[in-house]
Amino acid sequence: MNGTLLKVESVSKNFGGVSALLDVNVSVDQGSITSLIGPNGAGKSTLFNVITNLIPLDSGRVLFQNERIDHLPSHQMANKGIQRTFQLLQVFKELSVFENVALGMHAKSKAGLLPTIFRFPSMSLEEVKIIEQSKNAIQLVGLEAQMNETAGRLPFGQQKLLELARAFVSNPKLLLLDEPTNGLNPHEIQMIIRVLHKIHDQGIDILFVAHDMVTVMEISDKIYVLNFGQKIAEGTPDEIAKNKEVIKAYLGKEYRIA
Repeated sequence: MNGTLLKVESVSKNFGGVSALLDVNVSVDQGSITSLIGPNGAGKSTLFNVITNLIPLDSGRVLFQNERIDHLPSHQMANKGIQRTFQLLQVFKELSVFENVALGMHAKSKAGLLPTIFRFPSMSLEEVKIIEQSKNAIQLVGLEAQMNETAGRLPFGQQKLLELARAFVSNPKLLLLDEPTNGLNPHEIQMIIRVLHKIHDQGIDILFVAHDMVTVMEISDKIYVLNFGQKIAEGTPDEIAKNKEVIKAYLGKEYRIA
């Protein structure tokens, strides 16, 4: 590991007097894949929304590469190298796979989107680069055969891959993935796991929320556990699998790592 990329320090968030997050501390080390688990309502997605400033925190702070970011708008976070996905699919179903992925470059692009997406003849070097990077991202997730297909016609699992390609295409430093395997069958989950390894091999660190313990235990370097808005444990997969408080609050029994 080469230091800390993201640091969440003593973050709290209340909704109508109810603590959604209470004094939460989480960090993502450079060169790592970190996961966030816990029961429904534990505060996992709220933490993601606070990190990306979709909702303001009440106290604490969020640092990215030692710079405070919890006040920044989303486009500035993208410029700094942070991208995220959401629990619910956010695919532009009427656009093609290629067009969806090309849109993922808009935050860092000075070029207009129309020339890029619709391939006008007078394209700049930057627009050519966007096309090349979009194709590379599509190939990385294994959707090259569907590149020109309308996104809404893809099976659900492939739409999940498309979201990953769009998040990856701008070459971020950190990906925040909210339930990337939610609703998928075991074969599709393994497909996502392979893609996450490929993305990480490109030097991109990952923080993800998941209920799927196969994914969590297989790819995580470190796991944080939330319950009722509080962090109740952190550690390696082996440590979390045996943690009595985590077993009581979430796992139900000791998790056996294959």
